[in-house]
Amino acid sequence: MRGLAEQAPRCRSPRLMDPHSNPFAVLSLIVAPAILTNAASVLAMSTSNRLARAVDRARELARQLEDTSHPDPSPDEESRESARRLHELSATEDRAVLLMRVLQSFYISLGGFALAVLSSLLGAVISLFRTGYVVGILEVIAVSAGAVAVAALIRGSAFLVRETSIAVQVMHERAESVRGRLIRRGKL
Repeated sequence: MRGLAEQAPRCRSPRLMDPHSNPFAVLSLIVAPAILTNAASVLAMSTSNRLARAVDRARELARQLEDTSHPDPSPDEESRESARRLHELSATEDRAVLLMRVLQSFYISLGGFALAVLSSLLGAVISLFRTGYVVGILEVIAVSAGAVAVAALIRGSAFLVRETSIAVQVMHERAESVRGRLIRRGKL
C-alpha cells in the first residue's frame, strides 16, 4: 500500500490546470476576470458621477464669475473672491481632465477583462475537442488581456487618487477663504 504522500497529486503537475483533470481550472479562469469586470464597472459608474459633479461645479463657478449683480461688500474682497473662484475653476478643469483619463482607463480595463473571459471560455471549449496552437493562442490572449486590464485598472486608480487630492485641496482653500472673510467681517 502506498503512503499518503505518494497518493496525493503533485502540486507542480502540469495537468493541475488542465480542464479535463481539474474542473476548477476553467472556473477560476472565467470567474476571476468576471469579478474584476464587475469591480471596474462600479469604479467607472462612480467616476462618471464624479465627472458630472465636476462639470456642474465648473458651470456654477463660471456663472458666479460672470454674474456681477451681487458684488461683495468691498472691491478688495470682491477681487479676492473672484481670484479664488477662478483658481477653483482651473482646479475643477484639471479634475475633469483627470476624471476623463480615469474613465478611459476603466473602459480599457472593462474591455480587457471581457476579452480575457471570452478567450478563456473559448479556449476551455476548444480544448475539450482538440489541443494545439489554437488553445495556446487563446491562453496567451487571455493572459495578455488580463494583464492589460489590471494595468489599466491600476492606472485609473492612481489618477483617481490624484483627482481626490485636488478636490480636497480646493475644499481646504475654500474653507480658509470663508474663514478669512468671516474674520474680516468680525463674525468670528
